[in-house]
Amino acid sequence: MAEPSVSEESESISVMVVSENTESALGTTNSGKECAYPKKKTTWCSPKVLLLIFCLMNLLNYVDRGVIASTGVNGTPKVCNASGECIAGKGIQGAFNLTNFQDGALSTAFMVGLLVASPIFASFAKNYNKPFRLIGVGLLIWTIATACCGVTSNFWNIVVCRMLVGVGEASFMSLAAPFIDDNAPVARKTFCLGLFYMCIPVGIAFGYVYGGFVASHLNWRCAFFGEAILMLPFVFLCFFMEPLQLKGFESGEATLTTSVQIELHEVKITEVSEQGKDVVYVSSGGGLSNNKISRKTCLSKRTIKRISRFCKDMIWKDIKVLLFEKVYVVSVLGYVAYTFVIGAYSYWGPKAGADIYHMTNPDMFFGVITVFCGTCGTLAGAYLFDRINCSIKNGFKLLTATTALGGACCFGAFCFKSMYGFLAFFVLGQLFLFAAQAPVTFICLHSVKPSLRPISLAISTVAIHIFGDVPSSPLVGRIQDQIHNWRTTALILTSIFGVAAAIWLIGIFLDSVDRYNEEDNASTNTEPVAAENTVEKFDEHSEI
Repeated sequence: MAEPSVSEESESISVMVVSENTESALGTTNSGKECAYPKKKTTWCSPKVLLLIFCLMNLLNYVDRGVIASTGVNGTPKVCNASGECIAGKGIQGAFNLTNFQDGALSTAFMVGLLVASPIFASFAKNYNKPFRLIGVGLLIWTIATACCGVTSNFWNIVVCRMLVGVGEASFMSLAAPFIDDNAPVARKTFCLGLFYMCIPVGIAFGYVYGGFVASHLNWRCAFFGEAILMLPFVFLCFFMEPLQLKGFESGEATLTTSVQIELHEVKITEVSEQGKDVVYVSSGGGLSNNKISRKTCLSKRTIKRISRFCKDMIWKDIKVLLFEKVYVVSVLGYVAYTFVIGAYSYWGPKAGADIYHMTNPDMFFGVITVFCGTCGTLAGAYLFDRINCSIKNGFKLLTATTALGGACCFGAFCFKSMYGFLAFFVLGQLFLFAAQAPVTFICLHSVKPSLRPISLAISTVAIHIFGDVPSSPLVGRIQDQIHNWRTTALILTSIFGVAAAIWLIGIFLDSVDRYNEEDNASTNTEPVAAENTVEKFDEHSEI
């Protein structure tokens, strides 16, 4: 076979990488014909088992939210009288002698880590072919940070720990829903998502009870230790079990045959194919004595290039694509308005109820309503969405109807002077409102390409927190400071549900396409990968 000549005048050549000892991995048969990459490995992790695992993980995540809220609400600062005698405080507030502002800041400190880390984990998932391992990394951070909350010695230490809890949660929240959506039965996709999101109100309520019980019988620190112990088995599970493949991502075997081999062997050109493409065979034997490529230089350049490409994709490329997806943008904008009200309800609801209707245990009352309506409403909305045929357009119809009806019922509830009238309408309104949880997630997942689903959920999470529940509580408090009437404040807040319904109404008239089966070229190409995807191009200064 004639050795090809390399023109010195050529600026660059595109090459195709074929390893001598990896042809079988690429699927080359004895006849020389190329076949598709190997099928993914079978696994014991069935869709039902996967759903159960994710639901338990989600439950523990939100149990932690309830625990930190419980230690704040049930805690009291140290009180000293004029003679210098002091009564010890309780909970975190008493242990660190925190002000009410500092105590309240702990409940939202995790959001800093969550908002920063969500896009990062989502972008890593797109470039790393084992996204299930990323969940394990995140949960390991979550477990360590949660345990550290139980041994902290001052306010700033526990603030840092709460931020790291948010970092750990970010990996899970960005990737869990795509896994469930991929592996759930077609006729019950939204119902399975509904089961997953049902764990949010249940977890918060259970965490509140669990945190209060442990703090009263043992110590508030023990509650955090218990969470870490319960999460630890799921961390090992994420690292060691063989998960189902996430749609839109390359197989690990295909990546190894094209990228790892080129780093471990010397390269030389041995043959030119009949189609006119230059073919590079990777040889593990002796190399060219005078024409070796500097491995150190190649690796350093490749590392810098990969970091640069990752930052570019994370900061701009993927986000730019999402911003031009009108269906996705409309769904997130409506979700922001919806979360703005829900977040303020969860924070100010007990105080408004106590002032307007003179409730004796408003926190317990609103907690029971949240658990009941959150569970029943979420599952009912998911079941109804499956029954009317899951589609983006039908999702917008359901979101518009349930949000408008729920908002109207809650608005009417605050108009009643009788507490019983308020109870009936408010519960009905919450049932309608929680029905939006699963459909809005379905739209976020199916309005973008499969490989963009993690980043779409990450950006959605960032948006609803930054523009939704985080600013809503202080803004509502500001309104109340100005008008000094909780009924009027509650009515103004509830009217924003009308804004959410109007935004989602726009989505009904958009040209929406379900992109769940729209594959990326990178994940569907079954041909041997060209070197421009791994080694890129050899320029005229590279000596071969």
